[in-house]
Amino acid sequence: MEKILLFGGTAEGHELACWLHSRQIPFTVCVATDYGGALLPEDLPTRVGRMSQLDMQNLIAKEKYTLVIDATHPYAVEVTKNIRAASEAAGRQYLRLLRQSDGEDSCHKTDSMAGAAYMLQSLPGNVLLTTGSKELHHFAVPGLIDRCYPRVLPMPDSLQRCLDLGFPPAHILCMQGPFSRELNAALLRQYHIKTLVTKDTGAYGGFREKADAARDAGCALLVVERPTQETGMALDEIQDYIKRWIHR
Repeated sequence: MEKILLFGGTAEGHELACWLHSRQIPFTVCVATDYGGALLPEDLPTRVGRMSQLDMQNLIAKEKYTLVIDATHPYAVEVTKNIRAASEAAGRQYLRLLRQSDGEDSCHKTDSMAGAAYMLQSLPGNVLLTTGSKELHHFAVPGLIDRCYPRVLPMPDSLQRCLDLGFPPAHILCMQGPFSRELNAALLRQYHIKTLVTKDTGAYGGFREKADAARDAGCALLVVERPTQETGMALDEIQDYIKRWIHR
């Protein structure tokens, strides 16, 4: 019997898991954290916890999954590398659910968080950081940290990381998206933001809502571009593929 192992972590992955469940296609969705698991409907078959490449490989073989779908974040380069390698080692087909880029020409661009922090040194005013909590250390430097407002997930470890790095408590915004254009613009105005920093998260990641809000609020947009150029399928293409794969 065909059985799918889906590595989630994105809105597209969430949507695909619900789609598989609604069609009674056997699958398990894997997420790295309890927080990620809590965002999924309770009736979905879910595995929570971080895995090494060997863990993934053993899980694929033990549970006899026949198709592996990687719907992790486009910036989770190491995780994607491990999923692909584990699938190949287990002799299973691998598909990459690729989030479509939503490029913006009228903005500042850099290829790394360190590069973004360096560019901000010469850009005036307050900064809204919407790049997550993992690489905030790049911005926790004298002359910059007091200008930054990190927007992070409402999780204890995200908040604690901000505090440990020395960001002013009044500047830490713990919020769960999705965020509308209007809410983004309101935050930019509320905190007198002059530069919004974001990853190229695509449509599902709210990139357009951030870019348009920056334009509405008259502030600069600084985009940290994707670390690699990947090939893969969009959500609707993955769904069409699964329909054919199930009935082949």
